[in-house]
Amino acid sequence: MYDIAIIGGGINGAGIARDTAGRDLKVFLCDKGDLGGATSSSSTKLIHGGLRYLENYEFRLVREALSERENLLRIAPHIIWPMRFVLPHNNSLRPYWMIRAGLFIYDHLGKHTTLPRSSGINLKNHVVGIPLKGHLQKAFIYSDCWVQDSRLVILNAMDAKSNGASINPRTECISATKESSDEWTLKFNNHEDIKSKILVNATGPWASSILNRCISNVKNHSLRLVKGSHIVVKKLFDHNYAYLFQNDDKRVVFAIPYENNFTLIGTTDVDFDGNPDEISVSPEEIDYLCSAVNKYFKNHISEDDVVWSYSGVRPLLDGEADDAQKVSRDYSLECEGGLLNIFGGKITTYRKLAENAVNIITGDNKSWTATKPLPGGEEANLNYNWLPEEVSYRYAHSYGALANKIIGSAKSVNDLGEDFGCGLFEAEIRYLIANEWAQTADDILFGRSKLGLHLSKENKDKLSSWLQNI
Repeated sequence: MYDIAIIGGGINGAGIARDTAGRDLKVFLCDKGDLGGATSSSSTKLIHGGLRYLENYEFRLVREALSERENLLRIAPHIIWPMRFVLPHNNSLRPYWMIRAGLFIYDHLGKHTTLPRSSGINLKNHVVGIPLKGHLQKAFIYSDCWVQDSRLVILNAMDAKSNGASINPRTECISATKESSDEWTLKFNNHEDIKSKILVNATGPWASSILNRCISNVKNHSLRLVKGSHIVVKKLFDHNYAYLFQNDDKRVVFAIPYENNFTLIGTTDVDFDGNPDEISVSPEEIDYLCSAVNKYFKNHISEDDVVWSYSGVRPLLDGEADDAQKVSRDYSLECEGGLLNIFGGKITTYRKLAENAVNIITGDNKSWTATKPLPGGEEANLNYNWLPEEVSYRYAHSYGALANKIIGSAKSVNDLGEDFGCGLFEAEIRYLIANEWAQTADDILFGRSKLGLHLSKENKDKLSSWLQNI
C-alpha cells in the first residue's frame, strides 16, 4: 500500500513526488511516456516572474514566481543560471513610461532578489544594438533565469527516488478505482496493480481526459488547452543577452541564445482542441514567429532557416479570457475524496505548487524543498583537466556534481569509452541509462541533453544501433 500514487511524470508530478518522499511517505509515480517528455520539456526554458502578466494584474502570481526564481536558482545552480533580457522600445505598442513602471514593479515585487535590476540603455552604444534595425534607439535590460527544463524534471525524480519513491516512466495507468474511503486500486499496461491511500492527477493537458477515461466516480473539470510552439535557427547574434520583442498583437516573443550555435524563438499562444499526443508546429506559427523577430533584426529569417521546432500544450485554467494569451498561468489544487487534481501552473512555480499540494494531502507544513539542493546542485570539484573544454562545460551545466558519477575512475578521454560525436561518450550514456531512466536515442539526445541538434544523422543512427545491442 502506497501513501500517494501520482499519475503524471512532468514537472508537477516529479515535484510532488520529491516533496512527499522527503516527508517519509511511500510514493509511486508513473507516466505513460518518458519523464518530462511532453509539456515540461517544451517550454521557453525560462525561470521567470512573467513580466507580461503584470498587464493582467496578476501580482500574486508574479510575486510568487519571482520568489521561486530565487529558490530554484539556489537549489539548482548547475541547470539554472541568470540571463539578461533586452526589451527594445517601440512607442507605437507601449509607451516608455508604462514599460519603465512595469519593470520597476518587477524589480521590487519579489523579495531579496539577487539578480541585477533593470535599466535603460541606448542601443547605439551597446553590443545588443548591433543585430537590430537602425530605427530602434532605446531599450530596457532586465533579469530572469534560464533553465534546462527537462533536466529539472529528471533531477526532481532522482531526488524522490533517493528518498524511496518508486518512479515508473513508460507505465500507463489504465484505470483507478476507489475501493474505500482511503484506498485506490490502480491498473497499468505493464506493471502489477498497486493500492494507494491518495491519488494525484498531475497529467497536465491530459488532466481532464484522464478523469473521463481512467478515474471512476469523479466529476470532470474544464481546462483550456493552449499550444505553444518554438523554432530554432542558426544563431542570429554574437552575445549572451536574450531579447524580448513586443509584437503588434500585444504578445511578446523571445529570441534566446541556445546551445552555443543557435537562437531559440518562441512562443505562440494558440487554442488547441485535439489530442495532445499529436502536436507539431504549424506553418502559420512558423510564419508568425519569423515575422515577429523580422520586425527587429536586420537579418531576416524564414521557414527555410528553421533547423528544429517543438510544440507543447499548456493546461490553463479555463476562465473568461477571449484571447489565449490572456489566460492565467496560475494553478488550482482540488482535493476531494482522496483525489488531488492539479490544474494549470507554470514551470517556475512547480516547487511551490508541489509544496502546497503536499501540505493539503498531509495536513501539515513540513516544507523542505526550498533549501535542499537538487542532485548535482551541491558545490562540486570538477577539475578534470584532460576533458575537452566543451565537454567539461556541458557536464558542469547539465550534471553539476553528478558529473563525478559519469567520469568515475577515468583518467583520460579514452577511459570514457566510445565517442558518438560532440563529446557524447559511452560513460555518459551508461550513466543516463542506469540513473536517469534513459532508454532511447531521443531520451539521450533531446530528453537529457540537446546534443541532437549537433550530432550528424550517421552518429544518431550509430547511437540507436548501439542501444539496441547493449
